[in-house]
Amino acid sequence: MTELSLRPDGTADRTSGPIASGEEPRLRRELAAVYRLVAHFRMTDLIFTHISVRLPGPEQHFLINPYGLLFEEITASNLVKIDLTGRPVEESPHPVNPAGFVIHSAIHAARSDAHCVLHTHTKAGCAVAAQEHGLLPLNQISMEFYDRLGYHDYEGVALNLAEQQRLVADLGGHPAMILRNHGLLTVGETPAQAFLRMYYLDKACEIQTAATAAGTGLVIPSSDICELTARQLTGEDDSSHLQDDMGYELAWTALLRLVERVAPEYKD
Repeated sequence: MTELSLRPDGTADRTSGPIASGEEPRLRRELAAVYRLVAHFRMTDLIFTHISVRLPGPEQHFLINPYGLLFEEITASNLVKIDLTGRPVEESPHPVNPAGFVIHSAIHAARSDAHCVLHTHTKAGCAVAAQEHGLLPLNQISMEFYDRLGYHDYEGVALNLAEQQRLVADLGGHPAMILRNHGLLTVGETPAQAFLRMYYLDKACEIQTAATAAGTGLVIPSSDICELTARQLTGEDDSSHLQDDMGYELAWTALLRLVERVAPEYKD
């Protein structure tokens, strides 16, 4: 099993992060594990969303799913390696989702910290993406993204290269983005961080759709409390008496144990 050293906000310890040379096999396993976790937690849309990871080295190659395979079929060995123009750099029997190339290559090229990019079309995520006010700080889970979430207006299926510049501008330096009328997107220094962000962003959307469906008034904490909670959850806070500096590492290790139980073939 792969082990990562993560800080409280889920970022990798730079002394052991994914940017060292010779780590493609490990990154393939981690990315395949994330695909299986997305499938396990029912965040898939058949074959139509995508997760990518940048490989170390000056070539700017990255791995993405074979277009046509369900996420439960993804393994370390069948991930497709492509360059920033979308061309495979190794022989593969599988094509690449064109929209996946447009979205992911733009972010990988623009954000040096975005080693992993994860995009979903979940029901709750798409529902909040269609709401004018976007994600509301209704719960502790959603407050992780308070003032830390980009929004990108819908421009049709992401098949036009001209959209890339606007995608990157709307994401800015944020860890996540809501694609209006489309879905959710997270980035991370590691596959673990991108997945945990997506898991909780989608959970926040589920909470919001349930709360707004009740048809009653909503309680929203003050902006000061929302900001404090965001800082506590992202490891930016130094004012609280206690800090949890191991939660994300423990969660990721537990998730890897889950993948080992339900889909051990992901490493193949």
